[in-house]
Amino acid sequence: MSAQDFVSIEDRALSREQRVWRWKVLISTYCGYAGFYLVRKVYPICKTTIAKEYGIELKDIAHIWSAFLFAYMLGQFINSFIGRKWGPRVLLLGGLGVSMAINIVFGFANSYWTFLAFMFFNGLVQAAGWPATVGSVAEWLRKKERGEVMGIWSTSYTVGDIVVKGLGGFLLAHFSAKLGGHYGVRYAFLGCTVLAFAAWWILFLWQRNRPEDVGLEPIVDHAHSNERAIDASSAERLTFVQYLKLALNPVVPIMGCCYFCIKFLRYALDSWLPTFLNLQGMDVGRAAYYSSIFNWAGVAGMIAAGFMLDRIFRGKWERLCLVMGIGIVASYITVMVLGGNPVALAVCYGLVGFMVYGPDSILVAAGAISVAGQRNAVAIAGLVNGIASIGPVVQEEVIGRIIDKENPVRSVSNCNHLFLGMSVAFIVLMLIVSWRVSIARNRLENQPAEKAATA
Repeated sequence: MSAQDFVSIEDRALSREQRVWRWKVLISTYCGYAGFYLVRKVYPICKTTIAKEYGIELKDIAHIWSAFLFAYMLGQFINSFIGRKWGPRVLLLGGLGVSMAINIVFGFANSYWTFLAFMFFNGLVQAAGWPATVGSVAEWLRKKERGEVMGIWSTSYTVGDIVVKGLGGFLLAHFSAKLGGHYGVRYAFLGCTVLAFAAWWILFLWQRNRPEDVGLEPIVDHAHSNERAIDASSAERLTFVQYLKLALNPVVPIMGCCYFCIKFLRYALDSWLPTFLNLQGMDVGRAAYYSSIFNWAGVAGMIAAGFMLDRIFRGKWERLCLVMGIGIVASYITVMVLGGNPVALAVCYGLVGFMVYGPDSILVAAGAISVAGQRNAVAIAGLVNGIASIGPVVQEEVIGRIIDKENPVRSVSNCNHLFLGMSVAFIVLMLIVSWRVSIARNRLENQPAEKAATA
């Protein structure tokens, strides 16, 4: 195959088989990552019930989730290397399968130490999900369509979160009222695990790492790209030294710090918004339902971000994240001014969700693919997510100490000031990323001219 032929790969029409398999991969990874959330996010909606039924203090409830978040952070680094070496399919099927087994244990757990130990292991295997899903679709999407398709595709975890809050919240409230609180917790965990099992089977049948795995021609161009900010190998396998070089490139930790701010904000509301609403007077069922406004608005934000990435920002993901960062600051100001009661608070946080979920999906999806190429997407997504996952650990402990059930209004106000400060930090860090990526992109664009002049 000549160099000219290879350059034109992304302009060729897809065959029927390529289109069919691409749909299978997109659908299966969408369902699969939603399945990861079905066996991840039951615990947050059960926090107050577990505390009451098993006599666990709220600060200890926070410690349990912190164990998950800490293990999730460690697992990102481990899985980013495993995924780059063995491929996404191993991570997806293995991670989701083990997590389902752990959630069955949660359904019958009745002590602090059982929850704590198994939550740690759940964090390690849950960390396989996002790098593997990004790595899976990277080989099936071309640059010109990446934003719009991934904007919709990235809603998988938001939809998974919504399903958990709907199904899990219903099972928790129904069986708590009918049979007792600990039965509500049990059926919430087990019911969501059954649904996750269906997602696992879809992954098993339809997910493949790349077109070549099913005897098809490649869809994306690995050899020619002027969008990369990191010079990294596009070989099918990386050595540990090559992986380490990739991980230590300055762009990666800066992106990780940016995503730290976003994950701090998103996980804080995902984890504590039902508790905020419950402490201010809503019952646990309504608190779970109303907290999903944040997630529904996030779905709209992700789709809008994907559309804007392709149509307005022309693939320049870092500029889009910067603009939406300014929107996050404006949204938190709205929350602080208008969020005076539980319902108004839930609605105002919907504005935050719209702005937060845009950068949340772009940074470790289209951004992770663009910055070092399709083959390295699983590694970049894991590395950036690993650094960022310190944020959820910190927020869980910090907010656990800020929360005062005797004075919930002041607690929420203090949290909002913290969130506003984190939003400003995100804007500052994104300015640095934009500068670094712009320099690298200009250098790559000028290389052909420099070579021509030399010749």
